[in-house]
Amino acid sequence: MRRLFFACLGLALSLVVPVASPTPAQAVTVNITIGSSLNSGRAITCRQGERILRSRGFRDIRRVDCRGRFLIYHGRRGGNRYEIAVSAHNGRVVDLRRIRRW
Repeated sequence: MRRLFFACLGLALSLVVPVASPTPAQAVTVNITIGSSLNSGRAITCRQGERILRSRGFRDIRRVDCRGRFLIYHGRRGGNRYEIAVSAHNGRVVDLRRIRRW
């Protein structure tokens, strides 16, 4: 009688409480680089900055200042004129200002 009770109890518990199986360990790779993936970590050129802006929908791009940490351009998008600052280190657009005149 006891044996049957414990067998039924064990069966009921195995259906209610699933047994967790261990999961295999996975390696995590962290890739931290300084700079742009365009130039293998080096700063981007003024021409590459123009290409980045063209891919983001800007047209009639003019170079204003290509020295220092930020590359400055004037360009058009959607009928408006903008002054755009692109980071020379990673190619990100860091500032976008609407302007009235060239």
